[in-house]
Amino acid sequence: MTLLRKSLEILKLAYNFKSNLSLRRKYSSLPSYDLNLKLNGTSLNNYIINLQNEYDNLLKNNINSGKRWLELQPIIQILKDREDIVKNLNNLKELLEEKDSEIAKMARDEKVEMEEQISKVDKKLIQALIPVDKEDVCNDIVLEVQAGVGGQEAMLFAKEMFDMYCNFSQHKGWQLEIAEYATTDIGGLRYASALINGPSVFSYFKHEAGIHRVQRIPTTEKAGRLHTSTVSVIALPQPHDIEVNINPGDLKIETKRSTGAGGQHVNTTDSAVRIVHLPTGIAVECQVDRSQIKNRKMAMARLNALLYQRKLEAQTAESDAARKSQVRTRNWNEKIRTYNFSQDRITDHRLGVSVHNLKVFLEGGEPLED
Repeated sequence: MTLLRKSLEILKLAYNFKSNLSLRRKYSSLPSYDLNLKLNGTSLNNYIINLQNEYDNLLKNNINSGKRWLELQPIIQILKDREDIVKNLNNLKELLEEKDSEIAKMARDEKVEMEEQISKVDKKLIQALIPVDKEDVCNDIVLEVQAGVGGQEAMLFAKEMFDMYCNFSQHKGWQLEIAEYATTDIGGLRYASALINGPSVFSYFKHEAGIHRVQRIPTTEKAGRLHTSTVSVIALPQPHDIEVNINPGDLKIETKRSTGAGGQHVNTTDSAVRIVHLPTGIAVECQVDRSQIKNRKMAMARLNALLYQRKLEAQTAESDAARKSQVRTRNWNEKIRTYNFSQDRITDHRLGVSVHNLKVFLEGGEPLED
């Protein structure tokens, strides 16, 4: 019995070896899709493995938030996307050897498409692995939109721009609080600012900072002439209190009655708050809410952002000009983007790229993210 059992085991091993050898020969023409990224001739594989291990350790310790987790999460997601594509490719193996020529052709076409997807994902992964600016992971910003050259038409477009950013924030699932909102009689917007909170939100809005030019025929234009107006956008990182130390003794806090529309309560209650930072002379105020406490909180958040921006500009000489000159004179020659309504075209002058479908773009959804 012992001899028979051993003989059966030997036969089983031999069969498995032949079967595996047959499989290897059958699919020997398929390439390997193992991750093998290089940057300037240096392999990134070990670095990626270390990042995966670090991410797994964070999850084991129930750490699914915080600065480091937010930095690693996009990289891990790209790796998961790549893994899914490779699994789908492996599932094509049998179909590629199918005797039915049509099915085999469809499998080959799908294989080419998936290999292109892997190439794109690998490029995206390399881009994600490149260190980002410290401010890119900032989750809180102050966004300011102000009408520039062009009078009432500029104010009307400023409202459309601000609404676009509000809709985009909603599309991304970010929290948004309006700090200031100064309107005109015909429904335009002189100036508005908002506090936005979301994962790496500054990395999105920093590219929006600058002069936006609009070219269109205003509804009030009887002669049908094309008008050119501008709107300025500023995006400032809003730091946490630990990043900017404010001495309460350096603050002059004033309260007053709010002005403008809002009913009897607004005009009879000291809900408006004005805060002056005495060492720098920076003054901010907020009167959008009936609650004095909430107005004070939003004014302090904006003061934090402005002080942080000043500190950042002083410490970083190389990027001082770029950040400080997001908006200079609000003239047309400083434009970063043009919105041409008659041609249904948006042109980004920094990239030299034009896209169409202006109406959808201004809705602030996925097209703006792209």
